[in-house]
Amino acid sequence: MQYFLPIALLIISNIFMTFAWYGHLRFLPTQPIWIVVLFGWGLAFFEYGFMIPANRIAFVSGAYNLQQIKIIQEVITLSVFVPFAIFVMKQPVTWNFFWAGLCLAGAVFFIFKATS
Repeated sequence: MQYFLPIALLIISNIFMTFAWYGHLRFLPTQPIWIVVLFGWGLAFFEYGFMIPANRIAFVSGAYNLQQIKIIQEVITLSVFVPFAIFVMKQPVTWNFFWAGLCLAGAVFFIFKATS
């Protein structure tokens, strides 16, 4: 559970984060900036409500070290962002998504590789 729960919480957190950071571009394009900021801060409250416990559980339990938590977070961010960009924001699929994912796969390999 100490390995799975932080990842599940980070996925939920990233969904809120993605909508807080980018959702307004699709859903509130004509609203005044103060409304957009309040929208983003409102969603960020829930983002942090999942992010902080995820990081705490992962680190304090010893399931992951700090560097591993950060790389896991980046992989989850891209995994949430790409479908959001394609399906919500209607962005075209490009090779850049593949290459970015490949770079992150390399980061995962190196951060979880045992050091001597």
